[in-house]
Amino acid sequence: MELWYMLAFFAGLLVFFGTHYYSAFRSRDENSLAVRMGRGPYMGLYSLLTIAGFAAMIWGYAMLKPMWFPLGNPPNWTRHITMALMLPAMILIVATYMPPAGFIKKGVRHPMLAAVKLWALAHLLANWDLASVFLFASFLIYGVVDRIAVKRRGDVGAANIKPNVLGDLLSIAVGLALYLLFIYELHYMLIGVDVLQG
Repeated sequence: MELWYMLAFFAGLLVFFGTHYYSAFRSRDENSLAVRMGRGPYMGLYSLLTIAGFAAMIWGYAMLKPMWFPLGNPPNWTRHITMALMLPAMILIVATYMPPAGFIKKGVRHPMLAAVKLWALAHLLANWDLASVFLFASFLIYGVVDRIAVKRRGDVGAANIKPNVLGDLLSIAVGLALYLLFIYELHYMLIGVDVLQG
């Protein structure tokens, strides 16, 4: 059975990040696949592949994590760093979608990418089993590479928006609420790990 879990995990990684890397580096001219297919069909296919890859990756990871040997035992202090890093990650995720865009979004430009990098680094620090290293390192590498890609194609993200301080206040408040909700309820419910247990 372990072989099937490995196939699902690595196939999921390949499909999920393959679609994302293609999107990051694809041609934007009139001969691109997206233009030739049409935006609707292209986004439909992209979404289908991404969801399938994500589902296979997470299922394979959940099955492999208890089976694969740890590369070491992370010291207890890494858990505290992980929890500290997750607060700005949550705020950045909220700031990405907050309708009154604030100075956080303008300054970071691509807050979702920044959140992904923080989330991946935070979880790498606290999870030293082989499956987790593959998973979170893949997200961290993608976040770094995609940030380079958007810079090279001149995508300045939210740099030119007119910021509203209300957006920052709401992003911080909602991000903090989401952070606390994950710590006290959702992380255990969804992942099965109580982050408050040292």
